[in-house]
Amino acid sequence: MTENTEDPAADIAWMRNLAEEGAGTPFQGGSILMSAGLIYGIASLIHWAQISQWVELPGRAIGIVWLIATGLFLAVLVFLISWLKRREGVMTSGNRASSTAWSALGWGIFAMFASLAALGYQLGEDAILLGVGLIPSIIMVFYGIGWAVTATMHRNRVLWWLMTGSFVAAPLLALLAGQNAQYLAYAAALFLLMALPGWMLMRQARA
Repeated sequence: MTENTEDPAADIAWMRNLAEEGAGTPFQGGSILMSAGLIYGIASLIHWAQISQWVELPGRAIGIVWLIATGLFLAVLVFLISWLKRREGVMTSGNRASSTAWSALGWGIFAMFASLAALGYQLGEDAILLGVGLIPSIIMVFYGIGWAVTATMHRNRVLWWLMTGSFVAAPLLALLAGQNAQYLAYAAALFLLMALPGWMLMRQARA
């Protein structure tokens, strides 16, 4: 006979303590979010400039731009993770939960691109055009989830607005699919919803 050891009151108390601990400490991953927003925002601007014929690049060069951006971000990520581990004290539950959420979202984005590549391999390049048009929107949804977790763990009302902004940006970017303006709008979303708040969170953590 299995004994039921569930204690709802204890679970609620544990969650309350977790949230209170997170509310008392600033989020430590702002520099990572800022770097992601800046690097991919600039890549999106280059993409927009290429398809708008503001700069002359070979057709396949734009894919290389995104690969370079990803390689650069991974290098910066390794450096920042090492730097944060050296400078931070005790890792609070709030920061641990937020960091885990953003890390999982990053792997989710990687899995999404791998899935699109598999789709293109299986059905041909034309089959992934719809998916490519939805990539900015899907990434904004991922970011909205990340801001929701961070806002909950740190009890920060401003971060809830970032979550809302990310979710609103997703369908708006989808409306621009197939137009040159989509990647200009995507760059603006990355700068405003990732780079800028990441910089502000980084300053808050340093203070």
